[in-house]
Amino acid sequence: PAATVPATTVPAALPAATVPATTVPAALPAANDSAPAPSSPAGAAPAQTPAAGTANGTRRGRIFSSPLARRMAREAGLPYEQITGTGPNGRIIRRDVEAAITSRDRAASVLAAAPVTPPATTAAPVTGPATASVTGSVAGIPAFTEIPHSRIRRAVASRLTESKQTTPHFYLRGTARVDRLLRLREELNDGASVRVSVNDLVIKAVAGAHLLVPAMNVIWTPDAVRSFSSVDVSVAIATERGLVTPVLRSVERMTVSSVATAVRDFAERARTGRLRQDELEGGTISVTNLGMYGTEDFAAIINPPQAAILAVGAARQEPVVEDGELQVGTVMRVTLSVDHRPVDGVVAAEWMRAFLSLVENPVRILA
Repeated sequence: PAATVPATTVPAALPAATVPATTVPAALPAANDSAPAPSSPAGAAPAQTPAAGTANGTRRGRIFSSPLARRMAREAGLPYEQITGTGPNGRIIRRDVEAAITSRDRAASVLAAAPVTPPATTAAPVTGPATASVTGSVAGIPAFTEIPHSRIRRAVASRLTESKQTTPHFYLRGTARVDRLLRLREELNDGASVRVSVNDLVIKAVAGAHLLVPAMNVIWTPDAVRSFSSVDVSVAIATERGLVTPVLRSVERMTVSSVATAVRDFAERARTGRLRQDELEGGTISVTNLGMYGTEDFAAIINPPQAAILAVGAARQEPVVEDGELQVGTVMRVTLSVDHRPVDGVVAAEWMRAFLSLVENPVRILA
């Protein structure tokens, strides 16, 4: 019989979700016979095998089975009367034979490893911290581990599912030469107490592009397109609990070093679960960067109710053509996901052009 793991009670204040009661199924569901049964001659009776008596638990009467099941059972050396059919009218089909073979092989391996079987014990309730996992292994199912959903992961899953289902996404891709951007970063970090990352410069470039194309600094509401005077940018931060996107307010007024300081503070408090709810609300665009993991190009899902999200890839050296000559340059690919309800394609294209221009002429970012 399948073992049932009791639910674990977790205080409501903890960020992690409670461990649900989990019932391990007794057998792995399988598809019906993949090969169709060959046609029988007209008037032929269904395949059957006489059964033995019921003294040892076997069945009495006619046993129906598919040709594939009969062949599999014969090759495995399994008697029909010991197999329980789950097909129509108790017909033995492929999955029944597979389950019987799996059970037999598992029992044989257990007996070989431990000839003396200890007495059965009752499983103890799962206790401990909210992040405790539940494991299981039964006949036909490989060992698995269940990690309870945290509240953050549940919220992110719900919001992103809603976004992908209800927000009409469209995508723009761009490539920028970032040789100057990298040199500027080196100069800014030379002897500085606060180190600036490429992502910090990208965030400032996003804010600059919003100022140049204010039609992108909007969100969709049921009654109107809401336009903002200041540029609030969300920064995607990955934590063990899940993804969070705290918001930098009025980025257009911040220096690059103050952006770097704020982002690092967000990252530290996000990993320890100390972000405030108001820091996770607002903004019209998010920046998500997987370049530090070597990802060159990807597209992200918009964080509702924002109108866009910029996915930033890794900066890599590649052959480039400049003034008709082939050179080696450092390039970075970005993908802008846009909500087509408040933002038209032309507006997004103008924004992308402004953003790439700022990245390739980074001194303008500092202005």
